[in-house]
Amino acid sequence: MADPSSYRPKPGQIPDSPGVYKFRDEHRRVIYVGKAKNLRQRVANYFQDLANLHPRTRTMVTTAASVEWTVVSTEVEALQLEYSWIKEFDPRFNVKYRDDKSYPYLAVTLNEEFPRVQVMRGAKKKGVRYFGPYGHAWAIRETVDLMLRVFPVRTCSAGVFKNAARTGRPCLLGYIGKCSAPCVGRVTPEEHRELAEDFCDFMAGRTGTYIRRLEKDMMQAAEEMEYERAARLRDDAGALKRAMEKSAVVLADATDADLIAVAEDELEAALQIFHVRGGRVRGQRGWVTDKVEAVDTSGLVEHALQQLYGEERGDAVPKEVLVPALPEDTEAVSQWLAERRGSQVSLRIPQRGDKKDLMATVQRNAQQALGLHKTKRASDLTTRSRALEEIAEALGLDTAPLRIECYDISHLQGDDVVASMVVFEDGLARKSEYRRFQIKGFEGQDDVRSMHEVIGRRFKRYLQEKERTGEWEEQPTGTPADGSAPTGPVPGPVPAAAPATGPAEDTEPREDDGRPKRFAYPPQLVVVDGGQPQVAAAQRALDELGIDDIAVCGLAKRLEEVWLPDDDDPVVLPRSSEGLYLLQRIRDEAHRFAITYQRAKRAKRIRTSPLDDVSGLGETRKQALIKHFGSVKKLRQATIDEICEVPGIGRRTAESVAAALASTTPAAPAVNTATGEIIEEDDGGSS
Repeated sequence: MADPSSYRPKPGQIPDSPGVYKFRDEHRRVIYVGKAKNLRQRVANYFQDLANLHPRTRTMVTTAASVEWTVVSTEVEALQLEYSWIKEFDPRFNVKYRDDKSYPYLAVTLNEEFPRVQVMRGAKKKGVRYFGPYGHAWAIRETVDLMLRVFPVRTCSAGVFKNAARTGRPCLLGYIGKCSAPCVGRVTPEEHRELAEDFCDFMAGRTGTYIRRLEKDMMQAAEEMEYERAARLRDDAGALKRAMEKSAVVLADATDADLIAVAEDELEAALQIFHVRGGRVRGQRGWVTDKVEAVDTSGLVEHALQQLYGEERGDAVPKEVLVPALPEDTEAVSQWLAERRGSQVSLRIPQRGDKKDLMATVQRNAQQALGLHKTKRASDLTTRSRALEEIAEALGLDTAPLRIECYDISHLQGDDVVASMVVFEDGLARKSEYRRFQIKGFEGQDDVRSMHEVIGRRFKRYLQEKERTGEWEEQPTGTPADGSAPTGPVPGPVPAAAPATGPAEDTEPREDDGRPKRFAYPPQLVVVDGGQPQVAAAQRALDELGIDDIAVCGLAKRLEEVWLPDDDDPVVLPRSSEGLYLLQRIRDEAHRFAITYQRAKRAKRIRTSPLDDVSGLGETRKQALIKHFGSVKKLRQATIDEICEVPGIGRRTAESVAAALASTTPAAPAVNTATGEIIEEDDGGSS
């Protein structure tokens, strides 16, 4: 535990300007990021008597070993820089909301020639229009199925689309009228894009226009005695009305707003968001977080706004954001939201009427989510704690292994030998710390030798980190004789930078930038996938490096026995043991991660092309060549002058391409064993 007075800045050293500050621990990790209107006042608050600090704040300042800051021009810039640093450094003492699920969106790929309607999860892509999020994917598909009667937009994948275009036959949806079949030219690209834009307009809440138009066309068709057409228009209007009914009107004035509610206790907080577009609830999300810093409701709301809108632009930021409590600096947050939207954003607490009633509903959802989360977590936390205690007892460890690393070797008959390292902290996977290795020391199949190499490489990096930061051996103070930068951490604050609009330039080496590093922190336990030979190899690698404070064990698949170094007999954990179950889960995750990498590596090797050996020929020009000629086979038959006709290909490059293709032997033609058909080479694959 560090004494905050050991790194407290000198009086008057901290500026009284707006800015952002970072606390770092002894490993130079950034553990907390905060912003302030007045840096001097805010930072000084952390260095008062420890008894007067909130318990979480006290833990943070005693964990930290230094503090530094960056001055900015305005409070809005401070808000933006704080968000950027929290996202970049992932500080352990900052509130970070965890999405309780990966919510599906209804997406329209307007960035394609023929836009496609589909369900999407994960990060948003440029040029794609999103609606939602929805609670369930089936809710999206039901809505889309109803709307395709009126807006027959393409929903098929790229492979299905290309196959239909090649055969000249549309898919089933094209035959039953739920796709306009642009793949076979029934509509032009312009007509199909207009359909997609109408689909987006309807989903965005502009519904009345289309329904009135359908009803008008229906009446006109009936007057002209075109009863079949009138019946179809009637059914189309009904389908749109049923799609609208799936999201009931909650705000009568066609409001576009996000409503945010927070439920909290001393330890955790749950956040619920209702996305209202056109007066209808179009989506709902829920987040939960540990209150790892001393923060009130307004602070939780501010963190939520940063994470919710930090990556959004335009209409994704609504005109109105309703919250249970206003952030401390409401004006700066409102201005930041307005900059992201491109127009004014109203940030306020609903006081009366329908909006207040809807906020009460959102609040009830937040309370229920917090109760459900605490019920699950109580069970999970108890189970994980018991598992770690059982492992410590079985292996004779002094304390429970809060950080466990597991290693696995994967190969295919001695080829593409790789290894994986997975990390579990407090019994939970820490995927940002996973690492993959290629075996470089030798060729062929030797799992024991491979394990020795991987463990040696991993912990050699760990020792390098300790030596670089001055933890492994004493480092001289000041600048070394060779004129290089000091290797130890520099105590005290970093001088304030000039006003900035984004993250300040870090003058330290990149290894000391505070980002979580995969090799900087040692585990309490190393688990290897295998038996006595693999365990002995791992222990030998640690012994060679002089590391004697990390436990090693192996988990053999056949009988799920736990092996320890220098023991002739395994440790047998009961089949019902939570400790054994956790070790199995860690081992299986390491195996999954290793085999995924091995397969990807093998697939990449199989997909190699003779064009890969052409110096200076990048992926873009490779694709241009294949697209121009249609296949590697036809490119091999082309003359140098014909190759020069491809845009971006000069004569020297054309000569190199021709020489590379001439020096390789064409692959034997592939044959479809079911039909006897010879499959032509059609891409840049193996040749």
